[in-house]
Amino acid sequence: MTCNPFRAFAAAALALVLGLGFGLGLSSPASATSRIKDLASVEGIRQNQLVGYGIVVGLNGTGDTLNNAPFTRQSAQAMLERLGVNTRGANMRTANMAAVIVTATLPAFATQGTKVDVTVSSLGDAKSLQGGTLLVTPLLGADGEVYAVSQGAVSISGFAAGGDAASITRGVPTVGRIANGAMVEREIDFALNKLKSLRLALRNPDFTTARRMAAAINDFMGSATAEPTDPSTVVIQIPQRYQGNMIRLLTEIEQLRVEPDQTARIVIDERSGIIVMGRDVKVSTVAVAQGNLTVTISEQPQVSQPNPLAGGQTAVVPRTAVKVDTEGGNKLAIVRESVSLRDLVDGLNALGIGPRDMISILQAIKAAGALQAEIEVM
Repeated sequence: MTCNPFRAFAAAALALVLGLGFGLGLSSPASATSRIKDLASVEGIRQNQLVGYGIVVGLNGTGDTLNNAPFTRQSAQAMLERLGVNTRGANMRTANMAAVIVTATLPAFATQGTKVDVTVSSLGDAKSLQGGTLLVTPLLGADGEVYAVSQGAVSISGFAAGGDAASITRGVPTVGRIANGAMVEREIDFALNKLKSLRLALRNPDFTTARRMAAAINDFMGSATAEPTDPSTVVIQIPQRYQGNMIRLLTEIEQLRVEPDQTARIVIDERSGIIVMGRDVKVSTVAVAQGNLTVTISEQPQVSQPNPLAGGQTAVVPRTAVKVDTEGGNKLAIVRESVSLRDLVDGLNALGIGPRDMISILQAIKAAGALQAEIEVM
């Protein structure tokens, strides 16, 4: 039985290539890339906030008290006068209406006739908006112009019920929503196809991410058309083949993948005790000791009852017990230099402390200069 030298050499070469391939695959994990669509937005393509003042009617006695909400009384009188009913000087006692603030978000490129959702929030002392109907309410933009008009039945997710001795409230019954409750009446002009350049605004500004994004766009275009001007902006000069067809350019650019960079940061919410650490957070070797001084004071008063023949009076004698706990069992522990987030978390967990004490420890490590990260307190 003979062996073909060429076939043996080919098999050996194939084994070497496969071995290198598996070795590279195991040693270099896939980088976490994201689409440009998820990292940046196009300047000029944005939403706009709308707000309006209106009246909700049809409430089952859960509306504003007119004596406590003069704006509701004035609004009701003005509305009735427009409908031909004169109520000036009359004593109004209805509790079936409520003054509300109506808010909505106008999407980008919304055309006339488009419907958007609105949120209705009570302004006075109404107990619930359940079963109410919002009357015609103009919604204004920041420039004072009317961009939409809202009207419809209010839907709430909470409820309130009760009697003379007890009551129960679930959710927030004074805030409701009207699905497709506003109709767009005015469009916001934005000539996208006439732009000579595009500005991409990074949602998380970073020099490295902006440079990588510009490099990915230039590689795709085949020319230097993108340039980062600051950590939050990448400017793209529109190539000639995309003039007048910005939609095609945007749909191709937003699918390009970029590996975002981030600053080593620790976010702390002291109110809830939440700690969030980025993957690049590193700490130098430090020694940490944690212990609290706890003073417990308990009162156990005793009643002193004198002998009936002694003629004394009954008195309460105070008995106070004071206990001091210095938690002497807690000793000095070493948090070794970490090369990964897992090492840092394991080192902090080895101290056996809760999140709130860990917040103080992280701030102390930062003050000692051993924490290579920013601390942001919410």
